[in-house]
Amino acid sequence: MAGEKRSVVQRFFSNYGLCPCFREQDTELRSASERRRDAGGEKSKGLCADTAHCGFAGGNRRDGFTAGRSAKRIAETFLEEVHCFNEVRNMLGFTGLYRGKRVSVMGTGMGCPSMGIYAHELIRFYGAARLIRIGTAGAIQESIAVRDLVLAEGASTNSNFPALFELPGTFAPLADFELLYRAARIASALNKRVSVGAVLTSDMFYGPAESEAAVEKWSKMGVLAVEMETAALYATAASLGAKALSILTVSDHLLTGETLSAEEREAGFTDMAELALSLATEETRGGII
Repeated sequence: MAGEKRSVVQRFFSNYGLCPCFREQDTELRSASERRRDAGGEKSKGLCADTAHCGFAGGNRRDGFTAGRSAKRIAETFLEEVHCFNEVRNMLGFTGLYRGKRVSVMGTGMGCPSMGIYAHELIRFYGAARLIRIGTAGAIQESIAVRDLVLAEGASTNSNFPALFELPGTFAPLADFELLYRAARIASALNKRVSVGAVLTSDMFYGPAESEAAVEKWSKMGVLAVEMETAALYATAASLGAKALSILTVSDHLLTGETLSAEEREAGFTDMAELALSLATEETRGGII
């Protein structure tokens, strides 16, 4: 019976491509230790590369590459001794070496449901202990400029995703403080313009939730920028005992209408990836960060 149940589960995930650790050519489910080894070790350091920023109405654009291509681009540009550990649904995942340290990168797709799937599977099935999301966001504070970096300390949201954990109250999705503190320190050392604070994770890219009135209300509450995945990442990581952080590049400004050129987006992507990789591979000594 157990073997039959495993086969059914395997066929389901292989057919629908929901779980990156299952492939159609697999004949058996791999053990958790094997999956962790494929993804970069017993305590894998994961880097999530998403595809999009979220913005309210006003000329905001999604990045011009898919989640799988983003991860592939990071792997090809920054990593050595790279191998691909996932190809299901073209949500590519790679493991390689960055400055001699093993790290994995993978796409997560767009929005909370997709982030929830891949964050859960990276943690539960691949043993990832730390997930660092990189992506773009739309700024809603005048003090923030396009191409600035935003470290998401917490994530307000109009999504129902956190409520689905059925907690007896309202969960506040927060970043891991150690990752947040270290990222801010590294960004400062690299002379990057960086802001730390709350972001808004929105389920809507076009429509009334993205109106000028909505932007003004969130801005008055001190929210720095808008995107589409961080609340799901933080809630999922918290539920599974993992650490998580979102590092965002401001690709457009929702108050001024300013947007990055293709060349500026390229430079911003490089800054963001280098910061995330440095954070993922940085050693800590004696608990001092």
